[in-house]
Amino acid sequence: ITGGCVALIDAINTLRGKSSMNNNPVKQLIASVSVGVVSDTPVLDLDYLEDSSAGTDMNVVMNDAGGFIEIQGTAEGAAFSREQLIAMHELAERGIRELFALQRQALGI
Repeated sequence: ITGGCVALIDAINTLRGKSSMNNNPVKQLIASVSVGVVSDTPVLDLDYLEDSSAGTDMNVVMNDAGGFIEIQGTAEGAAFSREQLIAMHELAERGIRELFALQRQALGI
């Protein structure tokens, strides 16, 4: 999702540069991350080993205005606590803000 957003905007900018398109239909950046709880510790951007052993894993998609597009989480073993949910939410937001900065850098905006 994160890379796809950059690729889409890059393609639109190319078309706009060739006068094939007058306006930019993309209104906001979007990015996504995975978060989870591994050994009772909230983790950002789970790799395969972490994901396969996570007690909870969650995918979060947001726009750069701070709105949520999707939140999908699953307790793989035991239920997760409200505190763990908040910790995962805060990690996801922090990670996505970093991704927005990298997207802007890649796009020169």
